Amino acid sequence: MELKQLRYFVAVAEELHFGRAAKRLFISQPALSFDIRKFEESLGVQLFARTSKSVSLTNAGEVLLGEARRLLSQAAEAERLTVRSASGLAGRLRIGFVHSMLYRGLPDAVRRFEADYAGVEVVLAELNTQAQVQALQRGQIDLGYAHWGHFPPEVESTPIYAEPFVCCLPAAHPLARHERVALATLAQEPFILFPRDAAPHYHDLIIAQCVSAGFSPLIRHEARLWQTVLSMVEFGMGVALVPRVLTQVRSDQLAFRPLTDATLESRTLELRRSGPAEPVGLRFAEYLRAALDAGSAGDA
Repeated sequence: MELKQLRYFVAVAEELHFGRAAKRLFISQPALSFDIRKFEESLGVQLFARTSKSVSLTNAGEVLLGEARRLLSQAAEAERLTVRSASGLAGRLRIGFVHSMLYRGLPDAVRRFEADYAGVEVVLAELNTQAQVQALQRGQIDLGYAHWGHFPPEVESTPIYAEPFVCCLPAAHPLARHERVALATLAQEPFILFPRDAAPHYHDLIIAQCVSAGFSPLIRHEARLWQTVLSMVEFGMGVALVPRVLTQVRSDQLAFRPLTDATLESRTLELRRSGPAEPVGLRFAEYLRAALDAGSAGDA
């Protein structure tokens, strides 16, 4: 059963006239009649009851008409999606992200992108930087939004955003009364920091900045997620250095203060497999960068 045969059958079934159906299909009436006969022979059933004055559907023809319309519609949709996919307008886009991206415009970018490209299914997966690299290598995600790191040749990284770290304190902490905090004043404070294997670059950077300020930080607790870090500070378990974007978290138990003497910077990178980029990924990247720009303008 071929799509052309189904198209011919549907045209005759809807017109119930071979001449009109032939004109609609831009073929001759004898050719259409011949093709319908061959189609019936291949199925072993009669689809049309013919007289010298009329054409009508048989029971078998009535059954086939509904299925033929459905199959032709599915074929047209498959063709449309295939063509749109080649232009980056359809398909599935799998994105890895670190938690802080939820505060850097990722949800808004996804909403706007899906509204404009309803044929694209965006699937998000929260992964740390190293896990995103591995997922890209295995073909499990198409794009990644991660922190700084060292990447293998098959993974390309592009910096798209940078912001300073700030000091996160319990709201009742004496230093919370200051507009800004000097890093050296944290020398005796218990620190909450992520383990080195979660983000080696930033872990080492924070340690190095503290050493430059004249002390080694007293790392009392470790947490892998920024949410957990903030919660532990809320409970008065220590202080932390966090990306400025987390000041968007509203809590009466937290105080965020700029650092006076540190050059700590949190960088967001866009990761993708090396080689030609998929159009759908390029389109989404435009939306994410627009969301980042809008967020930066709001901070200013």
